Amino acid sequence: MQKIVASGGRARAVGTDVRNEEAVQAIFAQVGSELGPVEVCLFNAGANSPLIETSGRLFFKAWELACCAGFLTGREAARYIVPRGRGTILFTGATASVRGGSGFAAFAAAKFGLRALAQSMARELAPKKIHAAHLIIDGAIDSEAIHRRLSAATGTMPDLAPDSLIQTGSVAEAYWALHN
Repeated sequence: MQKIVASGGRARAVGTDVRNEEAVQAIFAQVGSELGPVEVCLFNAGANSPLIETSGRLFFKAWELACCAGFLTGREAARYIVPRGRGTILFTGATASVRGGSGFAAFAAAKFGLRALAQSMARELAPKKIHAAHLIIDGAIDSEAIHRRLSAATGTMPDLAPDSLIQTGSVAEAYWALHN
């Protein structure tokens, strides 16, 4: 974001409960009024737990966060972007989007659904000059959230080899290149 602002553009990260339809609608209205028309929307949310420890409620919550919330966000983005005749809606996936793995039942089910949503949106919105895409970002991204999870799992932040975590700047550059 700093590079965008430094080059004269406007960018801001905003957060909301993406599982709540009214909250998603409100955040798009807020962004539209404070920053202007939405040009790019990036959705990246997910959660997981081991199969035996996953209750029906937890499974639903994982699906709600990674799949249903993706629908709510993507649909609302489309409502703002389609009338302008240009824009990009991006969804973050993982290997779990195409192949379920041991310990990833809830996550894989949600990410499979998110991928299908992105594919459907791409086919529906492409004739309207809107680019919708699903990207597989495979690996832990060097962020505060990952550092908290690693510390919680081991009791201390593990000593990681350089470049063992994906750098946020690299991910941002990939998303920006796809948008352009």
